[in-house]
Amino acid sequence: MRDEADHAAAALSDAVRVRLYDQALNHARIGAWECDLETERLTWTPGVHDIFGYPIGNPLRRATIVDLYVEESRRNMELARAEAIRSGRAVTLDTEIRTWRGERRWMRLSINTEGNNGRPRRIFGAKQDITSDRQAMECLRRQAETDSLTGLANRSVFQARYREVVGDSLNHGFASALVLIDLDRFKDLNDTLGHSAGDACLCEVARRLGQAFHKAGLVARLGGDEFAIILRAPTNPARIAHVLRQTVAMLSRPLFWNGLRLEVGASIGVALVGRPHRRRITELFAEADIALYDAKAAGRNKVHLVGDDGYSRAA
Repeated sequence: MRDEADHAAAALSDAVRVRLYDQALNHARIGAWECDLETERLTWTPGVHDIFGYPIGNPLRRATIVDLYVEESRRNMELARAEAIRSGRAVTLDTEIRTWRGERRWMRLSINTEGNNGRPRRIFGAKQDITSDRQAMECLRRQAETDSLTGLANRSVFQARYREVVGDSLNHGFASALVLIDLDRFKDLNDTLGHSAGDACLCEVARRLGQAFHKAGLVARLGGDEFAIILRAPTNPARIAHVLRQTVAMLSRPLFWNGLRLEVGASIGVALVGRPHRRRITELFAEADIALYDAKAAGRNKVHLVGDDGYSRAA
């Protein structure tokens, strides 16, 4: 009787451990998987089904599951899988998937191999839903890289991105101009109607610039009422001047806030980048800043360009 009681207690203890283990895995949103390399037969625990939103009763066909990976993640997953099979070393990577119902999720995938006589027989590992972690990281990244008021890139990101685009030797650099924009009469508006009106004005200017240049360059707020653009296109100086004159007209259109008509203007200074790129970012900012000063001195609502040959022109 004692042996039977001990056996029953041990069985109960094992069941409790299994239940607690399963609960811990479910809480961490982790599931286990394996794939027989000869038949490509997949085996999943319920946790993996939950991550993919894939009904447990549906047949597990590898081709179907691979299609649920977002394209770039699919390529990375197949490369990692091949490397694990070739080398026998464990691989871990983060991948993005679309669930069976179309919801995007991020998943941490681990791949291990097992075989006989040096020949891999199966691969196996774990899959963990890390969507919430990725979303939190993305939120922190956006906070660090964007202007909190307008949502545009901030000064530090703008300068870092500029170094990237002009230093791209493979594509010979693809920035055509560094554009600085300063709002005219903004201080008067801010002092007269208050910071709320000023903030509304800045947000509308940011919206207009973002909409106008979302395919042509990177738009940033450098601080206060100063904005900047890394212009990729157009590249011809005359065309650049024409586009920026249109920008002045666009920014001069009134906006309405709390029943009030708000009006500002814009002065624009431009440093033409030229090719090949030889100058440092500090030099280009200095040139664009001088051009901006000249635009304001010319009567505001003006565009002034400086070329890399030192040639200066009003537009």
